[in-house]
Amino acid sequence: MDFSFNISSLGIGWGTIIMFLMMVSLLLTGMPLAFVTLLVALVFALAWFGPMSIPLITSRVYSFVMNFVFVSVPMFVLMAAILDRSGIARDLFDAMKLFAGRIRGGVAVQTVFVSVILAAMSGIIGGEIVLLGLIALPQMLRQGYDKNLAIGVVCAGGSLGTMIPPSIVLIIYGLTANVSIGDLFTASFLPGFMLAMFYVIYILARAYLTPHVVPKPDSTPIPRSEKIRLLKGLALPILVVALVLGCIYGGIASVTEASAIGVAGVLLSTILRGEFSYSLLRGAALQTLATVGMIVWIGIGATAIVGVYNLMGGVKFVSQLISGLSDNPTVIVLVMMLILFVLGAFLDWVGIALLTMPIFVPVIKSLGMDPVWFGVLFCMNMQISFLSPPFGPAAFYLKSVAPPDITLGIIFRALVPFILLQMLAVGLLIAFPGITGR
Repeated sequence: MDFSFNISSLGIGWGTIIMFLMMVSLLLTGMPLAFVTLLVALVFALAWFGPMSIPLITSRVYSFVMNFVFVSVPMFVLMAAILDRSGIARDLFDAMKLFAGRIRGGVAVQTVFVSVILAAMSGIIGGEIVLLGLIALPQMLRQGYDKNLAIGVVCAGGSLGTMIPPSIVLIIYGLTANVSIGDLFTASFLPGFMLAMFYVIYILARAYLTPHVVPKPDSTPIPRSEKIRLLKGLALPILVVALVLGCIYGGIASVTEASAIGVAGVLLSTILRGEFSYSLLRGAALQTLATVGMIVWIGIGATAIVGVYNLMGGVKFVSQLISGLSDNPTVIVLVMMLILFVLGAFLDWVGIALLTMPIFVPVIKSLGMDPVWFGVLFCMNMQISFLSPPFGPAAFYLKSVAPPDITLGIIFRALVPFILLQMLAVGLLIAFPGITGR
């Protein structure tokens, strides 16, 4: 009796348990998720099927990395990296005070709206939180904003890139679930804006119900010349957003082509502003290489392990397990959301998407539910993971640029009200799927 027969004879139930325990054990050693999934995939492929299964894994990985839509990911990351190094975000923030400067909590509201525009320009969250942490947080603290409110606004607002098109989370979901990314962008726009409005309502409620948490609004009139100067800072970002999203929604260009247009728009903006240089482009390219390299490696590992698990019959096993929990589709969706919420506290969103969606999406389709709606729901859940302790990346991004007296404990406590608002948004999306327009 050979080794492969001994392992496979355990059955898919025990195989699933052993695979899970092996992954957890390796992750606890500090090994990166990409290498953990690759190693576990290789071990189970050899032990379950023998050496002849290896070409099947490589073919799955090849199909993942050769997907044309995947080209849009480095393009949107490059847009964000160029934004990090230019003064576009700072001028955009200054310009928004024309609209929010006269209300209580105006700078915090202004930060949320800037977050929405930055999210619509780049689609990733790390650089956005760092930018806001350098621009908005010091200004709010200097003006006398409550520390917890200021921290929460920066982290929650900076994480809106998960929901608002062109979100890279939506792109990866679309690739994994094999659904239209254009449809995902259209469906996520209103829920993303809704979440931003929840933040604004919360800020205004705190500002007017507990006035001590925000300073009095500045009633000094802004000279006309200053207004014109500030409006110039708003023109280029709005033009780039209109170009990228207009091309996608108008059917003029695909997501991949629109991402290239976006990069060209941001580069042209830096040239017009006199900020373009070789060092700026080189730094942005290196940052893009590091970020996309991480995404690709996690994608390769997750694709490999899901491929092996699928061959073992695991995807069908877990699908039947989840479907058997209840006859009520809403209960099944809530269980999925709970699983994603728990995973989000410990794993990167890329790994979560690539590991769970090949299992969850077929179940959603079998229940007669819309996979596009579920994609928006998934992204809203990942919003929570960006803020949730113990490994919420938003907190660590902000900590890297926050004053020394702001500890991770302070940041995570400040995020609690915003996590609750995100949970409310998830609940509303489940209760009212029509919010996505589907």
